[in-house]
Amino acid sequence: MYGDIGYTFADQHQQKLWRYAMPWREATPMSERKEFVLLATQGQRAVGELCRRFGISRKTAYKWLDRYRRAGDAGLQDRSRRPQRSPRRTAAAVEEAVIELRHQYGWGGRKISRILRTGKLAARAPAPSTVTGILRRHGLIAPAPAHRGPWQRFERSRPNELWQMDFKGPVALAGGGRCHPLTILDDHSRFAVGVLACRDQTRGTVTEALERVFRRYGLPEALLTDNGPPWGAGGDDVLTRFGCWLLQLGVRLLHSRPYHPQTNGKNERFNGTLQAELLRYRVFGSMEDCQRGFNHWRDTYNLIRPHEALDLDVPAARYQVSTRRFPETLPPIDYGAGYATRKVQQGGRIHFHGRTLRVGKALVGYPVGIRPTAVDGIYEIYFCHQRIQRIDLNHTDTRPSQSVTHVSARV
Repeated sequence: MYGDIGYTFADQHQQKLWRYAMPWREATPMSERKEFVLLATQGQRAVGELCRRFGISRKTAYKWLDRYRRAGDAGLQDRSRRPQRSPRRTAAAVEEAVIELRHQYGWGGRKISRILRTGKLAARAPAPSTVTGILRRHGLIAPAPAHRGPWQRFERSRPNELWQMDFKGPVALAGGGRCHPLTILDDHSRFAVGVLACRDQTRGTVTEALERVFRRYGLPEALLTDNGPPWGAGGDDVLTRFGCWLLQLGVRLLHSRPYHPQTNGKNERFNGTLQAELLRYRVFGSMEDCQRGFNHWRDTYNLIRPHEALDLDVPAARYQVSTRRFPETLPPIDYGAGYATRKVQQGGRIHFHGRTLRVGKALVGYPVGIRPTAVDGIYEIYFCHQRIQRIDLNHTDTRPSQSVTHVSARV
């Protein structure tokens, strides 16, 4: 029909028909190559024309034709692009060490690289990026999450200036019952001063656990907790009996803001690491078994595990025990000159300048100190060294607590 006009019109028309009439075709590279070489070897179409129809270059066409003549269908398979020699490839012994550390601790590239630089393989220790590549190549690491912006880290300037404390979620025991891990972290060094297996979250249990920690590491200047029991009073009360005990020891008690767990962020992150590196893999039979597991993991965390917030140093390298020793007998409460002293009566009330003021049931039986401010008629109430309330005697309402502003130590 078209005579000898050749490719210029007839084949353009055929290409349009293929383009619009067969959009469903899902050819694999292997099937495309085989179809091409079969058509080319039949000699019914010139190689150049077939190249145009298949959208490939002449160089590629002759490459596949040559491979097909040499090896048949096997020659059309993709070949590995891996070089025959890799003089800079990581040694097998190093790769094995990387994989072993990953299986043992579950750490990433930076931590594993740091550990290798301090051991027998120090001379051949790979960079963190190389370790990450090894882990990814062996399917041991997931893709990194998107980074939303620069990190902002806040920490106290010296050890024991602030400890963070919280309960990890309960752990079921194989023998029945539950363990409540109590975790205590130094804000400056990230040193875990305590990972303690507790039977419950009561004041007596926490006090007994803290006494053991205080005897070994001394007293911190301040202790940060959330607002839950036993350290948060809730309601109009500022302190609990547990908080009173800490203040008598000279430890300032701080609370995170309600619904802001990031305030206690280092301890929250620590609890997440405890879960990821220990609790998710272990089933404990008893409280004693729990404590043994906690002790072993805590030693690894403090002494071996590099910490990214510490420039890959270990927490123990930045921690020092407190010079403030734990007193076996609580010191007397003495407010000194400039304070008016009142003993807290039943119901948590005191009497001052003809007013009955409520300061909290936890303080019943304790003395509180009251001192004037620079504003006439306004006073501040202290328990030990911590201010707990502000009194405005200019207020005309004489009902208990109506002239009192509660002062909560929050961060």
